[in-house]
Amino acid sequence: MKFGLRLRGGLLATLIMFGAPVVAPVGAVFVSSSALAQTVQSISVEGNRRVEVETIRSYFKPGPGGRLDQASIDDGLKALIETGLFQDVKINRGPGGNIIVSVVENPVIGRIAFEGNKKIKDEQLTAEVQSKARGTFSRAMVQSDTLRIAEIYRRSGRYDVRVTPEIIEQPNNRVDLIFTIDEGAKTSVKSIEFIGNNAFSSYRLRDVIKTHESNLLSWLSSGDIYDPDRVEADRDLIRRFYLKHGFADVQVVAALTEYDPEKKGFLVTFKIDEGQQYRVGSVEFRTSIANFDANVMRSYSRVSVGSLYNVESVEKSVEEMQIEASRRGYAFAVVRPGGDRNFEAHSVSVVFNIDEGPRTYIERINIRGNTRTRDYVIRREFDISEGDAYNRALVDRAERRLKNLDYFKTVKITTEPGSSSDRVVLIVDLEEKSTGDFSVSGGYSTTDGALAEVSISERNLLGRGLYAKAAVTYGQYARGYSLSFVEPYLLDYRVALGLDLYQRTQLSNSFISYGTKTLGFSPRLGFSLREDLALQVRYSVYQQEITLPSYLADCNNNLGSSAFNPSPAFAASQTPPIDLSSTNGLGCYANGEASLPVRKELAGGKTLTSAIGYSLNYNTLDNNKNPTDGLLVDFRQDFAGVGGDVTYLKTAVDAKYYQSLVSDLVGLVHLQGGVLTKIGNNELRMLDQFQMGPNLVRGFAPNGIGPRDLNPFGTQDALGGTKYWGASLELQMPFWFLPKEVGLKGAVYADAGGLYDYQGPTTWALTNELTTTKNSNCIPSTINPSSAGTCTGLVFDNGNVVRSSVGVGLIWASPFGPLRFDYAVPITKGKYDRVQEFRFGGGTSF
Repeated sequence: MKFGLRLRGGLLATLIMFGAPVVAPVGAVFVSSSALAQTVQSISVEGNRRVEVETIRSYFKPGPGGRLDQASIDDGLKALIETGLFQDVKINRGPGGNIIVSVVENPVIGRIAFEGNKKIKDEQLTAEVQSKARGTFSRAMVQSDTLRIAEIYRRSGRYDVRVTPEIIEQPNNRVDLIFTIDEGAKTSVKSIEFIGNNAFSSYRLRDVIKTHESNLLSWLSSGDIYDPDRVEADRDLIRRFYLKHGFADVQVVAALTEYDPEKKGFLVTFKIDEGQQYRVGSVEFRTSIANFDANVMRSYSRVSVGSLYNVESVEKSVEEMQIEASRRGYAFAVVRPGGDRNFEAHSVSVVFNIDEGPRTYIERINIRGNTRTRDYVIRREFDISEGDAYNRALVDRAERRLKNLDYFKTVKITTEPGSSSDRVVLIVDLEEKSTGDFSVSGGYSTTDGALAEVSISERNLLGRGLYAKAAVTYGQYARGYSLSFVEPYLLDYRVALGLDLYQRTQLSNSFISYGTKTLGFSPRLGFSLREDLALQVRYSVYQQEITLPSYLADCNNNLGSSAFNPSPAFAASQTPPIDLSSTNGLGCYANGEASLPVRKELAGGKTLTSAIGYSLNYNTLDNNKNPTDGLLVDFRQDFAGVGGDVTYLKTAVDAKYYQSLVSDLVGLVHLQGGVLTKIGNNELRMLDQFQMGPNLVRGFAPNGIGPRDLNPFGTQDALGGTKYWGASLELQMPFWFLPKEVGLKGAVYADAGGLYDYQGPTTWALTNELTTTKNSNCIPSTINPSSAGTCTGLVFDNGNVVRSSVGVGLIWASPFGPLRFDYAVPITKGKYDRVQEFRFGGGTSF
């Protein structure tokens, strides 16, 4: 018995002896709150210089039961290390069970520098790294910054980059951090291939994706730079393209990338499983909502029987139907599309199921990332607000509108649970981008000659969503300036108010003998009726005058004048005939003479035009810059006579239809026409007539077709007409032997059209007003009969013939801007038309 007790006592003593340094003293001091304070004081700190002792002690917190046990000590040690303030942290036991925390503080960064970087500026790299001057030095952070810098260079296409951090020790525990960068050569995409594509050629698919092959002009863009995120996004673009063209089963299996050391670039290969192409076999509408007729949604469907199955059309139909159901009082209605494939008939039976969705409301709309754009500019793009029923279609529409603003790099709208099960919070994450542009543009065309423009614009003025632009143009034959301002939401309605102030000077050139000066102001209102239909109403007021060299308006046909300059008809009727080429005061026709309507405009001085008008624009193009499918129609009417000096009604329509054909060929049908109608008793001016040339039928000079003055001694000016029509058929084709990225394609076309029915001034009677104007006197028609070239009568060719031509064109979507070269040969023309077989135009911004 005694032996047993001794054994137990010896074991207890042994446990106490080995356990005392860890448990006994520490556990004993946390019996009461006063003892706890005493224990905290028992933590001593060594090696700290900048960090306060109490700050380090605060990381050691009592565990369960108020005891500072081993777990609490371990947690404090980890927390201190994670602060990044220390190179090393050690925990030791001192006399009496005290805790000694020994630290070695990280140095302070004196400065951060970058060496060897030429392609990326110091400011951009400084913003990207986590290490900051006057901050704490951390080797882990430096390693992370090294990887981050390398990633930035890889994103810009330089995969051979090498980044070496260098640490230079300075006094007072400070260091300088130097990142030495070997940027390496640009790593681009050398080849893009497609496997499994049978319906569309590789040439066509290269136009769908954003990644491009490297070429001689790649230095002007960044599309050839290898970016894994962009390649991944291209997979979705290819898939969406196939789904739009009826391939409902398409899969882009993989996007394989491989670095080729010999070519020093990446080879990208997309593997595609196209599947079958489907057409719409039937369209049905079903609903589980009581007292709701699903067939009322038929008019909102963009899917028709027999057409190619188009996922985009299905999605737009769902959006329109869901919004319409909400308008009819079914705020929680959800439209779910379905489709049953018939593999033998290659058709899809589309079913739109309209059901009652969960009764969910929007609790809040939280906007994040808009550092510059005001909140209300973003919120007004939503057709829903806090407290409304949650409608996914309206949320998707808002996201699309925000992206179309072009204010942000990225836009993403997600949902989070609200304060209850029937509440959601919309999270709008944005990343701002630069919205200001400074542009210096240059170009040349056979019509306007050399031309230069300097402009400055801002799409998001003051972060309020306003648009403003100022531009100055100076060219060989055209000069002027313009100021524009647009408020896209007038009085918080989705109505755009635009204001334009402009001044233009058109100088005389080889196509017209006269110049014009125009100063105008035009307010306008724009309405978006649908996504593909827009309406604009406008008011225009402008002052216009003609300028003319004096020698083209120096004839005097007044017999009573001492400086009598007879008309050609009068001179020829004399015996002997008068020699108009002499210099005895009778030779005004020898150096040419402007046409009667031109001289009459000159004598009339400045003319004020005040007009109201509207435009309807219907646009279903798949791409506004490089369309391959869709319809674009522009219908315009303007009524002049709301004050001012002239009255007329001008109507014009312009329609273009694009259709993809076989082997990447694109067909274009272009129709246009216009009518100028006289209103009231005011005479139509020559300047109000339609003037046509290569804009109607290629192969003719500007102002080269239509009614023309027949005076053989004059400038034979084009007079214009009140009616015109035009039709064009064009076939655009790529050059398959050239890389897609070069942007070259050819065109063959046939044009036809006509301009006729001039209704401007044809006579100029003698009046007191005219006799007081120098060198503009005219004799009465009883003395000098109306004939070609006289002041009192105009003889002209009315041009009532059909003009036609055939030609070829070269279209270049160059880095310098869109360029086009045309060579057209007229087939039929008027006797006095002017031909210009070659035409060139283009420009750029840099």
